[in-house]
Amino acid sequence: MTAAGRPVPSTSDDLARFITLAETEHMTDAAAALRITQPTLSRTLARLEADIGAPLFDRRHGRLVLNASGEIYLDHARRAHAELEAARAQIADLRSPSQGTIRLSFLHSFGVALVPRLVSGFREREPRVTFELSQFAAGTVTERVLADEADLAIVSPRPATSAVAFGLLAVQRLALAVPAGHPLAERASVHLSEAADADFITMHPEFGLRRILEERCAAAGFRPRIAFESSESFTVAGLVAAGLGVALLPVDEDPLWPPGLVLVPMSGPAPTREVGLIWRPDTALPRAVRAFRDYALDA
Repeated sequence: MTAAGRPVPSTSDDLARFITLAETEHMTDAAAALRITQPTLSRTLARLEADIGAPLFDRRHGRLVLNASGEIYLDHARRAHAELEAARAQIADLRSPSQGTIRLSFLHSFGVALVPRLVSGFREREPRVTFELSQFAAGTVTERVLADEADLAIVSPRPATSAVAFGLLAVQRLALAVPAGHPLAERASVHLSEAADADFITMHPEFGLRRILEERCAAAGFRPRIAFESSESFTVAGLVAAGLGVALLPVDEDPLWPPGLVLVPMSGPAPTREVGLIWRPDTALPRAVRAFRDYALDA
């Protein structure tokens, strides 16, 4: 309390301690995680509860369980702590030029053109920034962002979870890929249902393009018969060109598809897939990461 009897505002450290205590529900474990003494953590909690004017935890069998007041305070504490950390990072950025390492994960297929183009363009602006690149399936790159193993990730389609923010980079048209000489190869357009009896070549289940295929086939009234699976869209294209089946593939401006592959436009509502950049909205991103995110979204 101040000399005038007014409560002292909670600091960023106080909020971080409360959040850790709420997540561990144990005073000793939380103190160990925070690398402070248990009495110090107890005093922090007492100060917060005095500031608020209400207890935040119920004591049950040696554990601290958030009560209704604590649940409300935790929601606001997380947001306030994230905002304070973001402000601290931005102020630090004012005192030093952009530098550091950006941890970027992405799908394999984006490593041919999209990622090199974005990284090259950004490095022209910020030459001292370095990149740590990793390639995985859509589900894995999302998990890496959530686990703080990557700052940003380029994915498709949009992740189902609301735990990551999504910024749209591009909308790609999709086409039915068939081998040259296939009965549908000369068509101006084709409805996906016309391939209901074909063997499909597609990505493994954890990849975004597989999810899109299954959703599109379900909307067309059938379940695709999977003949081959791969973790590379270019391998899928090669198998199609070899006459081993058909596939659903994006139409790129300058594709690196193999000879003998024909991309037939789809009739009806044009099927597309969203390509986007994801990050954790509750994490204060360093200046270099924020700068690359903004550059990619603008580009």
